[in-house]
Amino acid sequence: MLNHYPLWKYIMLLCILFLGFLYAIPNLYGEDPAIQVTGMRGRIVNDALLEQIQNALRKDKVQSKSIIWQSGEVLARFTNTELQLKAREVIKQVVGKNYIVALNLVPATPRWLACLSAQPMKLGLDLRGGVHFLIEVDTDMLMDKMQEQNFEKLHTYFNQQNTRDIHINKSSQHRINIHFRDENRCNIAYQALAAYSPDMFIRKSANNLLMVDISTDKIRKIRADAVQQNIHILRNRVTQLGLADTLVKRQGDNFIIVELPGIQDTARAKEILSATAMLEFRLVRFPSSTYDSISDDYEAKETPEGHAVMLYKKAILSGNHINNSSVSIDEYNQPQVNIALDSMGGDTMAAFTKDNIGRVMATLLIEYRDSGKKDAHGKSLLEKHEEIINVAYIQSPFSNHFRVSGIHNSKEARQLALLLRSGALTSPIRITEERIIGPTMAVQNIKKGLDACAYGLIACIVFMVVRYKLFGLVATCALLANLVLIVSIMSILPGVTLTMPGIAGIVLTLVVAVDANILINERIKEELHNGRFAQHAISMGYQGAFSSILDANITTLIKVIILYTVGSGSIQGFAITTAIGIATSMLTSMMGTRAIINLIYGRKRIDRLSI
Repeated sequence: MLNHYPLWKYIMLLCILFLGFLYAIPNLYGEDPAIQVTGMRGRIVNDALLEQIQNALRKDKVQSKSIIWQSGEVLARFTNTELQLKAREVIKQVVGKNYIVALNLVPATPRWLACLSAQPMKLGLDLRGGVHFLIEVDTDMLMDKMQEQNFEKLHTYFNQQNTRDIHINKSSQHRINIHFRDENRCNIAYQALAAYSPDMFIRKSANNLLMVDISTDKIRKIRADAVQQNIHILRNRVTQLGLADTLVKRQGDNFIIVELPGIQDTARAKEILSATAMLEFRLVRFPSSTYDSISDDYEAKETPEGHAVMLYKKAILSGNHINNSSVSIDEYNQPQVNIALDSMGGDTMAAFTKDNIGRVMATLLIEYRDSGKKDAHGKSLLEKHEEIINVAYIQSPFSNHFRVSGIHNSKEARQLALLLRSGALTSPIRITEERIIGPTMAVQNIKKGLDACAYGLIACIVFMVVRYKLFGLVATCALLANLVLIVSIMSILPGVTLTMPGIAGIVLTLVVAVDANILINERIKEELHNGRFAQHAISMGYQGAFSSILDANITTLIKVIILYTVGSGSIQGFAITTAIGIATSMLTSMMGTRAIINLIYGRKRIDRLSI
């Protein structure tokens, strides 16, 4: 029968529209100013600290909308930014320096919607406000480490070869010079060293001198790995700020872009981002006394609890020998970190632990933070901060695989595993550029974007209703449904962020959807002019327009895929919203309008259409 849909199609369309409205609704509730309290390096906010925070806020008469504790973190919501800022100062005095107190904006989605995983769209910097950082990765420190490793390799090699009368010294530009007594020994060493290590580039010079540089391939790999590891670390660090909708990506050879939408506490963000984490394994000296710290062999370091522990200055092993680390549960149902070393690290650790069973080994976290000072070239100077994050007994000889136990909780274990896995080869970073987009500008951008959508919709509705009457009104309903579906899909999809170019993509897809309905209506009118009955005209109009609409959308989709593949940032955002809009417009313009028309005209004898 012409122009009739079975019941299951109507049920399917109603379900799609219902879910679309359900997951689009959170975008109407806005955001609350909030404060998030999280522990640094795996610390968990416990019930006692939560109660202290609540009591302090009540004592200072700071009214909050809600304070919840979840997964070892506290999130307090407030009605306005004035209360938010006042609460931050109160909470900072309560929690001290071992916890992060970050200003943030969190969705004001009702709990019943949040239980359904319904959240508002993630907004970019231009719509939400926030901060943009351009970070430079300083690989000079890694080059120094590589030079030191090559220096030790060469010493070991010549000692094994029992070579005498040579002098090895370091020079500038990460080069090592080897001076020989005579030319014959220089030539023999040159031939032997050429195949000794692919990481070394060896050149022969006058006066029986060999110059050893780091190979170009090794330099390129070190720099690429350093940037990639820093990207991984920064992505995990920004989660400490309570920010999941962040952008961390590579820019050029040595730069990283970090965008933090909605962040208000830029000083705290800079402090966390610019800290550089590295690890060393050191032997603990007993008996431990802070008075012994003047010795050249050992020094006092602090644990997170503030206790002083004497460590030998010479490291057993540095973090650059760690290949992987993971978290598991030991036989006492306590968290532990499993560590895998490379071959050189495994040999070093095995030899050391075999001779030191029963002694204590500490894991030392070393961070380089921005000191606030600058050198003669205008670059920020970094300060070195050290803290013990784990102390454990050596119960048996270690090899390439060993475990670190005695960790307080699973979150601390995961954090330690992350630092060991991805923080080993990290190099210092400098924030070279900072751009802040204030909330006022973001509000203006949102208003302009919404105005553009509203004016475009009103113009399309007026034109469609005047031109096509009832069919135009049906097309208008489909247009509004299309907009709702776009918003709901963008709210559901992880990693999709709406920006100003994204709003342009939404407007473009609405135009595409209108074009589809115009094609359908014009084909129906054409069939009527050719003398077909109304029911046949409707059926033939939709059938005839389908191929043209499909071809137009496919060509647009091809362009969108190219934009997403070639472009970056806001261009990709435009491509994503346009692609989503193409899919939803096909559904609403073909199936949605046809369903409404079938309800109105289907199974009826009609002589005239309102078109």
